[in-house]
Amino acid sequence: MRDYDEVTAFLGEWGPFQRLIFFLLSASIIPNGFNSMSIVFLAGIPEHHCRVPDSANLSSEWRNHSIPMQMQNGQEVPRKCRRYQLVALTNFSAMGLVPGRDVNLSQVELEPCLDGWEYSQDTYLSTIITEWNIVCDEDWKPPLTTSLFFLGVLMGSFISGQLSDRFGRKNILFGTMAVQTGFSFLQIFSINWEMFTVLFVIVGMGQISNYVVAFILGTEILGKSVRIIFSTLGVCIFFAIGYMLLPLFAYFIRDWRMLLLALTVPGVLCVPLWWVIPESPRWLLSQGRIGEAEDIIQKAAKMNNVTAPVIVFDPLEELTSPKQQKVFILDLFRTRHIAIITIMSLMLWMLVSVGYFGLSLNTPNLHGDVYLNCFLSAAIEVPAYVIAWLLLRKLPRRYTIAGTLFLGGGVLLFIQLVPIEYHFLSIALVMLGKFGITSAFSMLYVFTAELYPTLVRNMAVGATSMSSRVGSIIAPYFVYLGAYDQILPYILMGSLTVLIGIVTLLFPESFGMALPETFEQMQKIKGFRSRTKSRNSTGREENPKVIITAF
Repeated sequence: MRDYDEVTAFLGEWGPFQRLIFFLLSASIIPNGFNSMSIVFLAGIPEHHCRVPDSANLSSEWRNHSIPMQMQNGQEVPRKCRRYQLVALTNFSAMGLVPGRDVNLSQVELEPCLDGWEYSQDTYLSTIITEWNIVCDEDWKPPLTTSLFFLGVLMGSFISGQLSDRFGRKNILFGTMAVQTGFSFLQIFSINWEMFTVLFVIVGMGQISNYVVAFILGTEILGKSVRIIFSTLGVCIFFAIGYMLLPLFAYFIRDWRMLLLALTVPGVLCVPLWWVIPESPRWLLSQGRIGEAEDIIQKAAKMNNVTAPVIVFDPLEELTSPKQQKVFILDLFRTRHIAIITIMSLMLWMLVSVGYFGLSLNTPNLHGDVYLNCFLSAAIEVPAYVIAWLLLRKLPRRYTIAGTLFLGGGVLLFIQLVPIEYHFLSIALVMLGKFGITSAFSMLYVFTAELYPTLVRNMAVGATSMSSRVGSIIAPYFVYLGAYDQILPYILMGSLTVLIGIVTLLFPESFGMALPETFEQMQKIKGFRSRTKSRNSTGREENPKVIITAF
């Protein structure tokens, strides 16, 4: 009885086969990067004001004064959702009165935009906002669209693992890639907001499922040392590359339908990968398809120019497999001590997710060029992932996570003190905040996995990851608050990030500690004494090994 890694050790860790799988699976993540944030440009809100029809019998002077003004960020700008009563202006114009001299405009009654809106085309030629007039009384629809997309991501997180366990990693990888690409293409033909949003939910389900299955396939094919780099730097950096490509596409393609069409092209280009990326040999063995697994390993050996045994997987030999024991979600709350750690972990994941997605979705509200700001928001993730990986190798977990959260939250709170004319400084602080929060986010997977015992480790990472999906669902409404006060989202996100950074210091330290195998071996919260002995629901003679995934 031998372990799978032991049987396939002759392949080596970083041969041509492993390099090919590493980069192709990482490259398949790129479409996820721009699809996850595409709503930033698809639902971009240009400057707009009430339309005054050409048929209105107004002099040029009265037409120029038909929209009331308001103060915004220290500047006087036209109101977006109200105009002066057109009938009154028509009468004043017919009488030859002069606005501001003969008529006090502050006493003229206002009315809604009965004839629609005029939209600036300086930034966008068209978006779903301009297409279906989703402004003013309907401005609740854009954040709802984004939240429903992330609800689709939440649903996809639930089903992707189960589908890949039943139908195979490769089949579901390309099936969900087809869902993401195909339904993005169907969105081009949306006739209303409702149709666009329903399709967007399905795109969200395909987007995360593709991400999860690519992650699982990579961790099962690659060796132990490469597996860690793939799961931390590989998928994350290629996701950031896709995110960086989004503003590049959007800059040159400013019509939302054509932009969607362009974003589906990379998904189509992934089709040839079907003939290059193999099925997971581990999954094939679990299904009793030993011959197919044998063929994949033999081809890998030939590619790596190494000699493989005549028979790699002997049908008469049983490979070691983990003993599966039943666990339930309530096991994460089985004692007061474990329940406190779980509740703190759920809060940590949710609030860090709010900060990450809130800052990512808020880039159109920053001063300056929206395309450049979005690119900077994506590019800052690359050094954040690298720094997080380096910190995890050398420093204690809770101090590094808390430190990056204090950095991210602190600079967001400092933004309110920056004079309004120093736009570049505000943008720099936002990007620094994104750097800190992204670094913390990428470290949470390892930290959570190290806190919990083997039996419930996957369940704990899965439950806390689901909590982060809840954070992404509510994040668009933090951005929505910026319509009332531009600084308010930063104050809220910064305060919550600093608060959860303080909570992080209360966690037990896991750096340098052996992974707990039982609940009794879990590190204790400092100063906390558990008076409840955990029930013995696990076999003491053997604890199962669990593959930790980021989902």
